[in-house]
Amino acid sequence: MPHRAVIPPARWKRRFLFLFAFTVLLPAAVLLWLAGRFGGDIPVDYADPVEHFKYGSTGGEHEMGFPYWIWRALPEVCGQYLPGPGYQSIGMLYEKKPDGSLRDLPVGTSRRRYQGVDRVFVNCAVCHTSTVRTAADQPPVLVPGMPAAQFNMKAFEEFFFRCAADPRFAKEYLIPEIQRQGADLDLLDRYLVYPAAIAIMRDRVLALKGRFEWVFEQKPWGPGRVDTFNSAKVIFNFPMHRLDPKEFDAPADFPSLWLQRPRREPRAMELHWDGNNTDMTERNKSAAFGTGTTPPTIDLPRIRRVEEWILDAEPPAFSKFFPVDQALAARGAPIYKEYCAACHGASGRDFSGPDVGRVTPLAEIGTDRRRLDSYTYTLAVNQATLYAGYPWRFTQFRKTHGYANMPLDGIWLRAPYLHNGSVPSLRDLLEPAERRPKVFWRGNDVFDPHKVGFVSDQPAAQGRALFRLDTAEPGNGNGGHEGRAYGTELSADDKLALVEYLKTF
Repeated sequence: MPHRAVIPPARWKRRFLFLFAFTVLLPAAVLLWLAGRFGGDIPVDYADPVEHFKYGSTGGEHEMGFPYWIWRALPEVCGQYLPGPGYQSIGMLYEKKPDGSLRDLPVGTSRRRYQGVDRVFVNCAVCHTSTVRTAADQPPVLVPGMPAAQFNMKAFEEFFFRCAADPRFAKEYLIPEIQRQGADLDLLDRYLVYPAAIAIMRDRVLALKGRFEWVFEQKPWGPGRVDTFNSAKVIFNFPMHRLDPKEFDAPADFPSLWLQRPRREPRAMELHWDGNNTDMTERNKSAAFGTGTTPPTIDLPRIRRVEEWILDAEPPAFSKFFPVDQALAARGAPIYKEYCAACHGASGRDFSGPDVGRVTPLAEIGTDRRRLDSYTYTLAVNQATLYAGYPWRFTQFRKTHGYANMPLDGIWLRAPYLHNGSVPSLRDLLEPAERRPKVFWRGNDVFDPHKVGFVSDQPAAQGRALFRLDTAEPGNGNGGHEGRAYGTELSADDKLALVEYLKTF
């Protein structure tokens, strides 16, 4: 019989260990490394509730988030689609760090590490924070919870859509710019992760562009405004090209977010400009869709932190910026009580009144109807399907036939006025429609303490062009809220006293 070589036990052991290491340990190590590199879901958190409001996540980075360095590079690579340098040119605000340099992300954006990439997208503060200046040569004061009077959302959307359709939205252009900005990408990021992220992001944005073509066909909204519920129709795959033309061109001002608790207690007010919902948590979850969230990705604990802050957040006092004539304001108090209190509350902190937070029929209030018509019964029915299967399924959305009477807390910082921002100042609002400005400029943060509104008679401010609002354009009508019941027939002295009293709100 032929002789068979006998493999020594030590060699069998070495072979076994080699095979075990190659087939078990090495794959396990690779999987652990991949899990560490591409796993995890870690948002940047802030202990301070105001900082969380300004920079905390709502969950939108999961589906809509731009990889951090792509976000940083796009204004340089696609700058021709912005009105000026950087995101500042469309009204996004950057705070200064202690050393005087600007933060790397604007107010209203959040950052989250997800699938191995730092991602950036907008949060609530992008629409609800702005600045105010006491004079053109004075520094801006950032006011969280204030309507984002400078942010141009339509320009924001169009920038990304146009950039994604540009050949320069490609690794050959973006990665060199990313490296130029100091990213110092490692080999994996440079040759695999970011090239893949660029391709995926481009496809996603172009897919959205196809569904949002109607945005390009609308009249410009200008800063501080958004066509809220036409955007919502895209979620439900409405055939936008077949909708009634009267539903379009329906811009409405961003609202303030202060003092939400008295809007909920002791009785729930009718929320949104048209009062289409009385449930504050539904309102907030609905708004979160605008920050890129979806039912599976919404970050409820972090949204809850925002909700808790806005319940009792206070607007800054007018008197911290400008003096108030207390004697004149005292003269205005009984005028306010007679003409305004029933609909707008006893004061800027006491929201009691029989019609506060209730819808006034359009036939009575007479303001521009486009925003009301854009929210249809069909959309209300569809919204009832949102969060289907979740404990917080929407149940309170409804179609109304007018606009809700709002409390006036911090009213001095909520200019321009009416739901569509078509009247630049409180003093102008107390005039009949024919005497209100037909054309004015939006987007300034320099405040006029006499008329109580932002300076609106100049086409530029701080070196940038402002938005020319023409009240003859669809959706921009400045009529309504006039007649004896609304104070437009008061004497000039009474109007002056009433405006002075409103400064105390």
